[in-house]
Amino acid sequence: MSKTKTGSSDFGWVRRALKGGAVTAVPVILIGVGMMLFAPNYYQNLAAAAVLNLIIVVGLQIFMGNSGLANFGHSVFVGLGAYGMAILATPVMMKKLSIPNAPFGLAQVELHPALAAVIALAVVAVIAVFTGRIISRLSGEATTIVTLALLIICHSVFLQWPALFKGNQAFFGIPKTVSLPALIAFAVFTILIARLFRESPSGMQLRATADNPRAAEALAIDARALRRKAWLLSALVCGLAGVLYASFTGTISPRLFYFQQVLMTLAMLILGGLGTVTGAVIGTLILSISLELIRSIESGVDLGPIHLPEMLGLSGVALGAVIVFCMILRPQGLSSRYELDEALAVGLGKRKTDISTTGDQK
Repeated sequence: MSKTKTGSSDFGWVRRALKGGAVTAVPVILIGVGMMLFAPNYYQNLAAAAVLNLIIVVGLQIFMGNSGLANFGHSVFVGLGAYGMAILATPVMMKKLSIPNAPFGLAQVELHPALAAVIALAVVAVIAVFTGRIISRLSGEATTIVTLALLIICHSVFLQWPALFKGNQAFFGIPKTVSLPALIAFAVFTILIARLFRESPSGMQLRATADNPRAAEALAIDARALRRKAWLLSALVCGLAGVLYASFTGTISPRLFYFQQVLMTLAMLILGGLGTVTGAVIGTLILSISLELIRSIESGVDLGPIHLPEMLGLSGVALGAVIVFCMILRPQGLSSRYELDEALAVGLGKRKTDISTTGDQK
């Protein structure tokens, strides 16, 4: 009997994480369903882009939010997942136009999209394991510099190996096998995965190494092993986002996985809050809507008698401003350290306390 109770309590974090993840995913599901039912196709495509960004931001949060280490290399795995899907799943007839001289006989390979996705993620995992052994040994500014170098190296490979990646030109003809409902389902899945890792013993220990490295070392916590685990999981989630991106749009190019995407997803996470999965959701929703509004006025707009001139690049300025002001004014982000379910529990607890106190006074 005691063993059963102990076993159930040992894995209580699983139930807590799944419940919390489900609560966090509710806004994503409601907004997504609303867009599918009532929005025209243009806005559904915008919603799909926001969901894809959400998956990337959740992947970034798994490593960066738990380890406390800055990561500028997450778009590498997004690009690898997207190009892996493109190279393996694109019909042979289309590859004769795009990459006829692909090495290793890949121009003659055409796999089912599901199998292509599995192989692409396997390649992402291999590269993540290799790079994770390097990243896990670093800290502070060194991590930032190395992940930035990883991004530049990968982007250069995409550009300078046109026989395989088509260089600076768009890689087209990728089968469109993913729709908005599927993207929402995968977003919910990644939110649950991120919450499971955050609430797991590994996630808690990893955050402990970030908050108090000396105390963690005194308790014999292997920080490097925990970082490798978070790096691998983060890379797989970002790789999944790349696979889904290629399968939804049918066309990709190297510029999609470079500094613009890095800054945008990083700003989303910083705005919402690095330490929580809820922060990834909040930051993505707010900044996706805000950036679309900003883009609508970049080319100039008339507000009654007032005419605003062209302000090209305003969205880039906004991203930089979000990062700077959030780091100065609210470094913990909008969600602070509370997940959505935790914040609701605290609010309801205070309300019940106030009601009971008022009743006792009467």
